[in-house]
Amino acid sequence: MKKTISIFFILVSASILNAQKLNTKRPNIIFIFADDMGIGDVSHTTGKVATPHLDRLAKEGMRFTDAHTSSSVCTPSRYSLLTGRYCWRTRLSHHVFNTPAEKPLIKKDETTVASLLKKKGYHTACVGKWHLGIGWQLLDHYEKKEGQEGKGWEIDYSKPAITPTANGFDYFFGITASLDMPPYVYIENDRASVIPTVSKGFRRMGAAAADFEAVNCLRDFAAKSVEYIDQRAKEDKPFFLYLPLTSPHTPIVPSEKWQGKSDIGSYGDFVMETDWVVGEVLQAIDKHKLNENTLVIFSTDNGCSPAAKIPDLIAKGHYPNGNLRGHKADIYDGGHRVPFIVRWPAVVKESTVTDRLTCTTDFIATCAEITGAKLDKASSVDGISFLSTLKDHSIVGDREDIIHHSIDGNFAIRKGNWKLALCPGSGGWSNPRPGRQPKDAPQVQLFDLSKDIGEKNNLQEQYPDKVKSLTALLQSYVDKGRSTKGKEQKNDREIDLYGVKKGKK
Repeated sequence: MKKTISIFFILVSASILNAQKLNTKRPNIIFIFADDMGIGDVSHTTGKVATPHLDRLAKEGMRFTDAHTSSSVCTPSRYSLLTGRYCWRTRLSHHVFNTPAEKPLIKKDETTVASLLKKKGYHTACVGKWHLGIGWQLLDHYEKKEGQEGKGWEIDYSKPAITPTANGFDYFFGITASLDMPPYVYIENDRASVIPTVSKGFRRMGAAAADFEAVNCLRDFAAKSVEYIDQRAKEDKPFFLYLPLTSPHTPIVPSEKWQGKSDIGSYGDFVMETDWVVGEVLQAIDKHKLNENTLVIFSTDNGCSPAAKIPDLIAKGHYPNGNLRGHKADIYDGGHRVPFIVRWPAVVKESTVTDRLTCTTDFIATCAEITGAKLDKASSVDGISFLSTLKDHSIVGDREDIIHHSIDGNFAIRKGNWKLALCPGSGGWSNPRPGRQPKDAPQVQLFDLSKDIGEKNNLQEQYPDKVKSLTALLQSYVDKGRSTKGKEQKNDREIDLYGVKKGKK
């Protein structure tokens, strides 16, 4: 009898283990994407702001120390995250979308991580800031009326729009773009929640819902995310939640509960509230006992912005972009090297760190490998799966190089420890700014990051062959329409490596 019972328990245990192995093929996936937050903003690195929930993620998962967004500003980095394609291949050659009627950047039927996962049986949702173009319908014969300040009044808010639900998401709740870009109104699925009736705005006035206040967005996004997890926990179907936050981007508006919580001012308070949202998501996962096979990733769309008053933060001992040169908008690493934390208890060992060279373009390729989904030839042309690294943090050689892009449209390429920037300055907002460099400044910059993480010593004169080989490699990736193995693809526009601001925005 005892022998029979022992065999029974062995069989049951084996069945459970096999089920767990099968389940890792379809984990729940949550990607939290903060806005304008640097690699030094979290307290488990060098930050002077308490971020206990991000610290928990790092303790229970894996931290990537050499992870980058594809661009140093948000619209292009968001496009690349969802498609696995460098945004400079699209019509958006520089800057970001900043007008309400921008047409959607993601083309109709273009594969996104949401549409990919949906085909594998996932329920998919986006809660937060989109900033990839909403296809609003416009009013006929619109004429601005008294009191209608700024932009966004020409939109017919009573009609459906082209939103994330056209790009593979089953559900969407969020806003068009940043909190300083009209219209200021929530969108649910493909319609505005209400019709704007007042003018509001930080820096940019525009059409707004009467009850819309920027200070409430994090609270509302957190509540919607928790509500979504609660709903999906009742179902057997796996889910994907993309949570692009509006913080700590301007306007820097921590809610009353968080004001004065940090020692470094309102920016620190806002970072703390951003961390609180992460905590709300983790608590919802805990509540439903979904931890083991839920893949949670936290990252940001670019480095900390100068709008955070970086010199003031540094004076208080807080280095938002760590020991890197530059900040948001720049070609230097401070513009695009970002926090990247992954927790997946069923697969990832806790408290691990990797220096694998990683780009946010790699997310869709990783999801494809995890779920066994097949990408078509034109999808994820710049993405390389990092699943092998999640399984073993010592595996770091999958990605050999990465292409960087600044707000002004300048290029850089990183291969190993070498980085070549095809511009004489920052390509962005830090000095030397585009057009303001010394007349005798070299037109390219070559850095050895193994010895010069601060990108201070330009070695282009000492290593002309390295400049030549890296330029040729970058050009080949442009010409082939992809930087990964596979059938050559076409870019959406002609690309000149030195043709800053050419092409349509």
